[in-house]
Amino acid sequence: MSFNHFDEQGQAIMVDVSGKEPTLRTARAQAVVRLRPETLQAILDGRMTKGDVLGVARLAGIAAAKKTPELIPLSHPLAIHHAAVEFATDPETGEIAVTATVRAFERTGVEMEAMVSASVAALTVYDMCKGSDKGITIGQVALLYKEGGKSGVYRREEER
Repeated sequence: MSFNHFDEQGQAIMVDVSGKEPTLRTARAQAVVRLRPETLQAILDGRMTKGDVLGVARLAGIAAAKKTPELIPLSHPLAIHHAAVEFATDPETGEIAVTATVRAFERTGVEMEAMVSASVAALTVYDMCKGSDKGITIGQVALLYKEGGKSGVYRREEER
């Protein structure tokens, strides 16, 4: 079974995973949002004019996990069984670590769903705060963990 995204003529194709057995797949990804510390404090105190920044970002991230095949052309539509977005905040530095976890019983992994989820949640934080803080940055989007399928477990070095 080939897992190439190109056919013999070099044309892009969706990988055929129909011959693979479904297994429980889990992936966790993270994106880091950097804001001014006073902006983060306003988020935590519920003083942002656009409302509950982290609550809206959480919902956006969960919805994004389910929309991944619409955004990434060759990804497979999956029946996602679990999607969650969590935030770790550091009021001193103004950083928000956005962590997305996605789980499905499928023939292919959910890494892209977790990466898209974390990214869209981070972008939502940016969108809801850009009026108060023009210097917001988003960075360090990374896969932290994955398991399931033949390749087994992957854990990013910082997670070990």
